Amino acid sequence: MAGRRVVVTGIGTINPLGHSIEEYFTNLENGVSAATEITLFDATKFRSRIACEVKDYDWSRYFDRKEVRKYDRFAQWAMISADEALRDAGVVDNDLIDKERVGVVWGSGTGGTTTFYEESKGYIEGNFTPRFSPFFVPRMVADLAAGFISIKYGFMGPNYATVSACASSNHAMIDSLNLIRWGKADVIVTGGSEASINEPGVGSFCGMQALSTRNDDPEHASRPFDKDRDGFVIGEGGGALIFEELEHALNRGAKIYCEVVGGGMSADAYHMTAPHPEGKGALMSMREALNDAGLQPEDVDYVNAHGTPTNLGDIAEIKAIQSLFGEHTYKMNISSTKSMTGHLLGGTAAIEALACVMAISRGVIPPTINVENVDPEIDPNLNLTLGKAQRREVRCALSNTFGFGGHNSSIIFRKL
Repeated sequence: MAGRRVVVTGIGTINPLGHSIEEYFTNLENGVSAATEITLFDATKFRSRIACEVKDYDWSRYFDRKEVRKYDRFAQWAMISADEALRDAGVVDNDLIDKERVGVVWGSGTGGTTTFYEESKGYIEGNFTPRFSPFFVPRMVADLAAGFISIKYGFMGPNYATVSACASSNHAMIDSLNLIRWGKADVIVTGGSEASINEPGVGSFCGMQALSTRNDDPEHASRPFDKDRDGFVIGEGGGALIFEELEHALNRGAKIYCEVVGGGMSADAYHMTAPHPEGKGALMSMREALNDAGLQPEDVDYVNAHGTPTNLGDIAEIKAIQSLFGEHTYKMNISSTKSMTGHLLGGTAAIEALACVMAISRGVIPPTINVENVDPEIDPNLNLTLGKAQRREVRCALSNTFGFGGHNSSIIFRKL
């Protein structure tokens, strides 16, 4: 199976910037901030009271009442984004598709935290009487998003979840790339989703002092690379991509957005939450992605940075980028779309991969918004795509995502 190439033939999303790909891409290009005050629960007593929620969401537009009982919010995002991607790819009800050769590999860092919280709360408030829902475990565990997608469409290929904190979706996509390369599947539904805007999700990150407390100005709170950044804004949602073997896609006349050419993974082996200060693991991950793709640093036109924005993470990542790309760094665009979407944790790599697809297919680099004063530790000559989207041809785009535990991941997409 050597030489099997992989392309993207379908995309879908529901996230803080939109309920569809078109809405998401439009708001990305326009530099829209999705951050607002939290409405999903009463956050009055929380240190951080802002988030990037999926707005105007009505589950009844997508599911009937009996069906939605089975799905935690993170699984709802998975089902919605996967359905859009599959229909975009022309895979649904297509007799040319062998369902035994279609897999699902989905990423989520925390799975059904809302379900776990609500069931535990009910147990405590019910005087510790065990009246747990039979849907408790199926709604909670992270792998059920992949399971639900396969059940709905009858896909019988490789099916599992990747769980590596904020790197989860990138790991899902890299695994999907390799599974198709190895001949284990012809088509894989991949991506990731997260729904942690709840009391334990926000509360735990508040306890770590990881979240922005710019509560009086949520729209400008997420500010990667800015000297006054004070943490990330938590987000929610999901993104799906259909990875398909190139010849398989061509034989059925599929629309092709771009090629998936390489992935890299590494560990910092440094600290459970802090990145390596010199970005050693990030450098290894990006270098491995280039090697896997058979590319040189000069081939990359755009880096979608992890750019959370945290005090340690932003600087370490920029150091790693400059170390790898050298003088070519000044010819690339770099941006952090988390400035608009917030940080979707385990789902973030999926929607950032979609931003790379947009850059390649539409020739538009999404901006980094909210930067008023670039951190003096960051080279002022770098093109961080500040404030407004920029138009340019993008031959290759690299997307970084790093997670607690020292997990580093990088994936590269190329214009076909």
